[in-house]
Amino acid sequence: MKKDIHPNYHPVQVSLADGTIFTTRSTMPSETYSSEVDSTNHPFYTGKRQFVDTAGRVEKFKRRYGSKNADAAEGAE
Repeated sequence: MKKDIHPNYHPVQVSLADGTIFTTRSTMPSETYSSEVDSTNHPFYTGKRQFVDTAGRVEKFKRRYGSKNADAAEGAE
């Protein structure tokens, strides 16, 4: 193997949002990593969804672009 072409691969201590701490190896420049999202609080794993106001988004879209499309359709008649 060639020398001095590989990144520094060293132990890194990972701390998750639920307080779990484990050690792994990484090429990250720091020796510690803190995660704000893990399987205990991510909506995909917990099943708790944040419902988005889709009706509000549709109304906003219609306010922003609906009048332009309506004007173009009236002009085409």
